[in-house]
Amino acid sequence: MNATAAASPVQRPLFQTIDMLTASQQRAIRAIAPHDQAHVPAIEARRPVAMFTGDAFFQLEQERLFRRQAVPITISARIAEPGSSVAHDGYGVPLLVTRDKDGAAHVFLNACTHKGAKLLDGCEVAKGNRLTCPYHAWTFGTDGKLIGAARPETFVNLDKGARGLAELPSREAGGIIWAMLDRHAEPDFSGVDEQLAADFAAFELPDLHVYGHKQFHLNANWKLVLEPFLEGYHVQRLHARTVGPLFADVPNVVDRLGLNIRQISGKMQFTPDCLDIPGENIHASVTHAYNVFPNCVIVTSPYYISVMFLMPTAPDKTTVDYFMLTRRPPDNPKGAELYRKSYEMIIGVFGGEDFYAAEISHAGLRTGAIDEVVYSGLEATIPLYYDILDGVLEK
Repeated sequence: MNATAAASPVQRPLFQTIDMLTASQQRAIRAIAPHDQAHVPAIEARRPVAMFTGDAFFQLEQERLFRRQAVPITISARIAEPGSSVAHDGYGVPLLVTRDKDGAAHVFLNACTHKGAKLLDGCEVAKGNRLTCPYHAWTFGTDGKLIGAARPETFVNLDKGARGLAELPSREAGGIIWAMLDRHAEPDFSGVDEQLAADFAAFELPDLHVYGHKQFHLNANWKLVLEPFLEGYHVQRLHARTVGPLFADVPNVVDRLGLNIRQISGKMQFTPDCLDIPGENIHASVTHAYNVFPNCVIVTSPYYISVMFLMPTAPDKTTVDYFMLTRRPPDNPKGAELYRKSYEMIIGVFGGEDFYAAEISHAGLRTGAIDEVVYSGLEATIPLYYDILDGVLEK
């Protein structure tokens, strides 16, 4: 667990310029080719359908990935203030994410150490440095220590120091909180890459404002939900009536950051010259899309950032936690309207198009119509991701 500064009402600029980003991000942006010079490769890549529909592959992922390696849990901004706590059930394991009075983030199993009752339920953030179990009123600090038990004189040899909440190994970096879901496994934080954290710090991700949050429960394998965010092949087709016309049909600039993947693409109006216009909003010309291994997606937009956690609960069930982050809260009617429209639009695009596509793909794959999925040169990042995934599963 790492401490982080609590969010403060900083009046940061409404958008970013290229010089506000890391040197690595700037190099990748300047590597974007003019659209008429972009080379689209042809590739041969395929994957068995069983990796999406089979229970055996799902159990392998659970054992060797989601229970053996730290996974992204939530955003730091969700519990920005010391004394904040929120329940988290997305992975099928009841968790409690807190920030103690000193600013350190913790991830606990959401189970009272008296009879196991959940201390918090639902998705609302609780404020205050104490958490009281609704069953028998045992009270804990946001650091997990047992503060008091009701009627302590009725217990013999009750050691409060030994009855604190069960804490999971966790780490906070770049505005993301990772944790091990198995408290007895050897901690593995190999997905927490320094460059990834530096990129997110450049976005000021740890301190952004949580404008909106929505949870989706999808009838699709988590990797089918992830795939659209690893390729541009679908954009002008699936999103033809929404955001498709904003993007060129060309490959992205792709970099591996440890186990993670960074994709950067120029929008339809992009030209290399626009990068040198003083004061230009870089996110209006360029889109960043990150896969925070294995199952978190972060996508930039001109005035907000989308963060998604894709959490598998069954071979054909995925829970998605979506967050829209803005650089500051809306402070005037024009800004409020901009954010409202942006939120409605992106929920419609992701929920009504990308997530819908994942569900109809899963339904089709389950019919047995095909044995393998094939990928085009405009989807080349998907095979790259699966190569990384294979390396982890083979350990």
